[in-house]
Amino acid sequence: MADPRITHIELDDATILWRNADIEQERRIAIFDLIEDNVFKPVRTFEAGHEGPYRLRLSVRDGRLSMEIASEQGEPLETLVLGLARFRRPIREYFAICESYYQAIRKSTPQEIETIDMARRGVHNEAAELLLERLEGKVETDFPTARRLFTLICVLHIRG
Repeated sequence: MADPRITHIELDDATILWRNADIEQERRIAIFDLIEDNVFKPVRTFEAGHEGPYRLRLSVRDGRLSMEIASEQGEPLETLVLGLARFRRPIREYFAICESYYQAIRKSTPQEIETIDMARRGVHNEAAELLLERLEGKVETDFPTARRLFTLICVLHIRG
């Protein structure tokens, strides 16, 4: 019976050079939400008879996102590599708006926080659409899964 979803996700800790409490919380929430509810169907792997569930390991190497897909038992199935050049601006914008959001939470009015949060969601949504576009033909997924994966891609880009 097909079960095209991620049941385990791992980020390459060697890629993440710096974290703060806010970013660590974002990472934990994204991973928890992703595992709880996602759609993830790697097309070639699925067509080869591996119908899920999957383990996913994300890392960034040489400016590219590496998505190592394995069976639930850990058997390597496929590695997808996506160029990240088109994500540079959305990642930069997302970091900037998140920083504003974290600062606002500590010292702004609820209306100011809501305004910044709406802008943050807008940037996040645009980036998720871009990720869906880049995964087309490689992985069938849904919008909420793409949003959570984009959050994790951002975590991999944090530099001290």
